[in-house]
Amino acid sequence: EVEGVNPTFSAIMAKHKPNPWGKGHLQLYALAAVIFLNSTMSGFDGSLMGSINVLPNYTSYYHLPSKGTASTGIVFAIYQVGQMAAALFVWIADWRGRKQMIFIGTIGVVVGTIITATAKTLSIFIGGRFLLAFFATLACSASPLYLVEIAPPQYRGTLAGLYNTFYYFGSILATSAVYGAHKHISHNNLDWRLPLWIQMVCPALVSCVILFFPESPRWLIGKDRHEEARAFLVKYHANGDDSHPLVTLEMSEMVDSLRQDPVTHWRNFFDLRVLYKSRARRYRTMLNMTFAWFGQFSGNNVVSYYLPYLLANVGITSADTKLLLNIIYALVGYIFSSAGARLHDVFGRRKMLLGSTAGLIVALSITAGTAAGYVNTGSQTSSSASIGFIFVFGAIFAFAYTSMQPIYPAEVMSNDMRAKGMGTYKLVGGCASFINTFAAPIALSNIGYWFYVFFIFWDCFEFAFMYFFFVETKGLTLEEMDDIFEAKNPRKAS
Repeated sequence: EVEGVNPTFSAIMAKHKPNPWGKGHLQLYALAAVIFLNSTMSGFDGSLMGSINVLPNYTSYYHLPSKGTASTGIVFAIYQVGQMAAALFVWIADWRGRKQMIFIGTIGVVVGTIITATAKTLSIFIGGRFLLAFFATLACSASPLYLVEIAPPQYRGTLAGLYNTFYYFGSILATSAVYGAHKHISHNNLDWRLPLWIQMVCPALVSCVILFFPESPRWLIGKDRHEEARAFLVKYHANGDDSHPLVTLEMSEMVDSLRQDPVTHWRNFFDLRVLYKSRARRYRTMLNMTFAWFGQFSGNNVVSYYLPYLLANVGITSADTKLLLNIIYALVGYIFSSAGARLHDVFGRRKMLLGSTAGLIVALSITAGTAAGYVNTGSQTSSSASIGFIFVFGAIFAFAYTSMQPIYPAEVMSNDMRAKGMGTYKLVGGCASFINTFAAPIALSNIGYWFYVFFIFWDCFEFAFMYFFFVETKGLTLEEMDDIFEAKNPRKAS
């Protein structure tokens, strides 16, 4: 008996490419659109605190200083503490499944939102922020896992990449809500409490429907539920064609991969050897962790959280003007990240990351120079140029990094590593964000534009590291990447 060799994914796509607008694909896009709301939830929070921090009613209610200090930083940074704590529980996605973890996370965000929106004291407010961060991290860790694992290989970069673009949609909603509330109800504390209440809308919607969604086919195979996994692939990847060769290929690759390396069992939830027990696994984990750090420590968090302070450093003091520029910054990010999400499957991950990092270096260099010009000469031209290049920086970052964050760290991990790998990703990213958000207001108050200069040199290091070590994942199924990482030089093999 001779067993034929499975055709490769690229060969199938050349002759039997499923219709991207078929019934199954359209239903899959609808599932993904609901999951995108978790990114909207995350983006809402990311811009909400930066926006309400401008409002005098908020700062006076909690007796916060008008300038950035350690007390301002802890209100922001407690989110990263909650994120790091939640990273220790991402294994729930392997135990109970991706969709159940999303449900737990979104319900928890609703509870955290109620606590922050009704908090009478700063300590209760900070406690609510911790809970909100903890459960949001659970939901936002499982969401990319789910999307990467359910997406057809040919559209994985686009479909999963679009997830993070909705971060900016959330930012637009948050900044617009704060701006509108400040304009029309600034006579009481509703101008900052109302936006806090609005934060619960997206997670509430997701929690109502997520348990009715199909589970990830890879998780189903890991639990020996092969028929359910195959039914998923037939319906959503092959538009109902039971005999499509793509279904056969994906099933055989998933089964072979998960037979060799099963998903986490209850007996080994905390056994982290899966992340480093071979050279290939150490390489995968290294890429996951470095991208987690780079994604939060390239200058972006400083801009998104502290844009009002950055604007004050170059002479913009009006609260209305700061809030409007916050909205515009989010809108620019949404446009460029959406464009970038489609191009991951065109140009590839490596090229986009390298090009974007080079662009960040140039934009930050000009921002630093023009900010220095304003501080030393008071030139309004320098002030305008500095603001302009802050927006250019945001657009460049959004184009590659924002849309890549849910894809790359999940793609480079094997099936049995993926849930724990995303926990590691969240933990490392939380550390980077914590340092950024806690130290940034102090640094901005004391060294001003020199803060940009630090990130210029850091981004140069990022560029070099990516060039020598980052692999290309475009055009491969998740299982086909196993051969890449087993090679002597994975970067060249890719």
